[in-house]
Amino acid sequence: MTSNSQKGLDFAPEHDQPVPYMQRTRDWYVALGYGNPYVWAHYIDTPFQPLKKSLREVLVAIITTAAPYQSDKGPQGPGAPYNASAKFYQVYSRDSALDHDLRNAHVGIDRMHTSMKDSASWFPQDALRRAAAAGRIGNIAPRLHGVPTNRSQRHTLDVDCPDVLARCLEDGVDAAILLPNCPVCHQTLSLVARHLEQNGISTVLMGCAKDIVEYCGVPRLLFSDFPLGNAAGRPHDLKSQRETLDLALTLLETASGARTTMQNPQRWSDDPDWKLDYSNVERVSEDEINRLRTENDLSKEKARNIRKTIL
Repeated sequence: MTSNSQKGLDFAPEHDQPVPYMQRTRDWYVALGYGNPYVWAHYIDTPFQPLKKSLREVLVAIITTAAPYQSDKGPQGPGAPYNASAKFYQVYSRDSALDHDLRNAHVGIDRMHTSMKDSASWFPQDALRRAAAAGRIGNIAPRLHGVPTNRSQRHTLDVDCPDVLARCLEDGVDAAILLPNCPVCHQTLSLVARHLEQNGISTVLMGCAKDIVEYCGVPRLLFSDFPLGNAAGRPHDLKSQRETLDLALTLLETASGARTTMQNPQRWSDDPDWKLDYSNVERVSEDEINRLRTENDLSKEKARNIRKTIL
């Protein structure tokens, strides 16, 4: 076949579009030998809560799926592999006036194309503090909240969503910024965003898995076409992080109705080939698939045993 560039049309490559995470995940789990493809949450109707105040008066909470670092739970830093021991299984809250070590080693982020060295690329606490100091928002809520990545949509809806809502209401939160990391994280926080909006709290989700979020249906999505784990901007790039947060705040303020998606104009790289690698069975050998199947089974069993002792 003749490529678009060969035709002289100067089009972008066909794969230079949002990564199809839902399809990649289905194909990946089938290749690993798990028969029933995951069924993603999907709604037609989407709640929408306009801001009740000027953004300059709004109390904003951060909601994340990043895990607090646990020194006794093995590798969790830059370059660490998936670590089931470092997962958490219940909603947590932390004092937003303090700095916290929240990491991504427990989730399926893009370990090939991002480093996990700069937490500001997935947790914009400093950028939000600067926004508050500049008067862009009223203030930061007294607590930030972490939500576990549950494949069980029922548990997320029945347990975690009400828990997050109760904590936000206790703090008098007007709006929330939600930052997922892995594919299922995007579904989890989409469900949380919907629940908050249904109960009077405006939300904006900053994410990298556009298909999952839009399929679920959220009020506002700031989509950054970056590898998973970088929803708050490029790592070690303060300008990117400031601009990304500012876009999210603009969307929070200006969206006129549900299912409003704004795309971050920043590009991760001039070369879009990074989009071809994540969970792509066409780029993995059979031996590697077998190794990953064994590794995944062990991780699932470890996580299952931990969950039994907690829940």
